[in-house]
Amino acid sequence: MTQPLSAFIISKDEADRIGPTLAALREVADEIVVVDSGSKDETVAIAQRAGARVFHQDWLGYGPQKRFAEDQCTHDWLLNVDADEVLSPGLIDEIRALLQGSGPDRDAYEIVIAEVFPGERAPAAFAYSLAPVRLYDRRKGRYADSTVHDRVDLAPAATVARLRHSVHHFSIRSLRHEMTKLLSYADRIAAAKEHRHRRPAALRLVSEFPLAFIKAYVLRRNFLRGAYGWAIAINYAYYRHMRIVAMYERWLTAPETAPADRNERHAPDA
Repeated sequence: MTQPLSAFIISKDEADRIGPTLAALREVADEIVVVDSGSKDETVAIAQRAGARVFHQDWLGYGPQKRFAEDQCTHDWLLNVDADEVLSPGLIDEIRALLQGSGPDRDAYEIVIAEVFPGERAPAAFAYSLAPVRLYDRRKGRYADSTVHDRVDLAPAATVARLRHSVHHFSIRSLRHEMTKLLSYADRIAAAKEHRHRRPAALRLVSEFPLAFIKAYVLRRNFLRGAYGWAIAINYAYYRHMRIVAMYERWLTAPETAPADRNERHAPDA
């Protein structure tokens, strides 16, 4: 007996990338759910041809949109990938094996999401990666109700393991596209309810860019990726800087800020 699996994707205008994502999911999932927020291209048609159940939902934010997708799934075990992520062959085999017999022996599994640059077919050695929970029992967790933070909140006693193989993340269409996406995300973070009234330290307006560049170029090992790695690090640092700028400007102009606070806005941070 095999544990049935529902896979779900949120999408908008992903016709150029969603095909390989769906093809890989068909190797492991009994059901594929795509929640589209208004694509103008062929995303919906491609998903339907791949056998996915497609739903329309206007954009709610990352967490609420994925929670809506969870609710459309029919099985208890869920696998979430984004439209620009493709299960590697090794991960497909690993998930298949995990679902055999009595099924998974943990409540949730972290999956390494490894970055793939344009022109690459697979992640380079030492490519930057994250390992969020993406395969999980919906009875033990679901996506957080945050419009900007993309994570699964698990029950306190939930057990977690990490799978050995990775998802290949084709997130960058171009450097210009990446910057546009990052700046949009910076604005969303500044406007999110959990950040809306937060005053960032003024020092971060100066320090955020160089520190973020070091993080991206050195700690994330983009220095191993040549000129493109340098450009990626610059984009990341500028995004982090503009995120602080957006939060600071929103705090400065917030109409609900008390008059007394306005007199202190330009004072040095303690």
